Amino acid sequence: MRFALGVSILLWSSLLFAQTPAATMTRAEQEHFLLTARITNIRAGKGGITGTRRATLVDGAIAHDAHIQTIDESKTRFEGTNGTEINFRDTYKFNIAAYRLDKLLDLRMIPPSVERNVEGASAAVTWWVDDVLMEEGQRAKKGVEPPDGDYWNNQMYIVRVFDQLISNTDRNLGNLLITKDWKLWMIDHTRAFRTRSALLAPKNLTRCDRVLLAAMKRLDEKELHRELDQYLRKAEITALLKRRDQIVAVFEKAVPNAIYSSEQRR
Repeated sequence: MRFALGVSILLWSSLLFAQTPAATMTRAEQEHFLLTARITNIRAGKGGITGTRRATLVDGAIAHDAHIQTIDESKTRFEGTNGTEINFRDTYKFNIAAYRLDKLLDLRMIPPSVERNVEGASAAVTWWVDDVLMEEGQRAKKGVEPPDGDYWNNQMYIVRVFDQLISNTDRNLGNLLITKDWKLWMIDHTRAFRTRSALLAPKNLTRCDRVLLAAMKRLDEKELHRELDQYLRKAEITALLKRRDQIVAVFEKAVPNAIYSSEQRR
């Protein structure tokens, strides 16, 4: 009888854990998991040029995958597809900075990313996005239309504004993920946060979410340094604020319908 009771408890516990998937965790819980769970089964990631790897993290009954990036390069001069860049940086730290800025703006479009030592090297360990339907590049190639055009367009406007804010020089259709509910996720920001104050492509600033605009206006230099000093240099934060000012100015001068309110932004 005691044995049967013990088996019943084990079965009940297994069912409970099965009904509590990692995807239901809060962002704070996901961050804690990424920081503390045991890292297993590290293997090469698909695509990319920054040495991305994929690993499975295990903590008790919960297992979930993560991206691991350790790249941290600086060059006084870099010749890339976008031309010559002075004071070039390509670093895992920008993935963490992008996530923290996402939290400050309350976008919820960048998966949790934390700094952790992996096999003797500092790394960005980033939550593997669940339920991915396709990449934006695949959607565009196949000509698949979103089921809700307004929801989709509003998300794309946010992506464009955010990329101008962080001066993202490496946004491509492969690092925009679409989940099964047609939510967009932005990943891989190792070549963002440039020290140039000029906007990369001001023509992309056509519309802006009202909540995002208000959140950008509230960005405070002290708050940014408190949240981002571990990952961004002073010049990178200063440039971000200057770009913020330009973006706000663009939309303050824009026609009224350039500012929209989206109930589905999360």
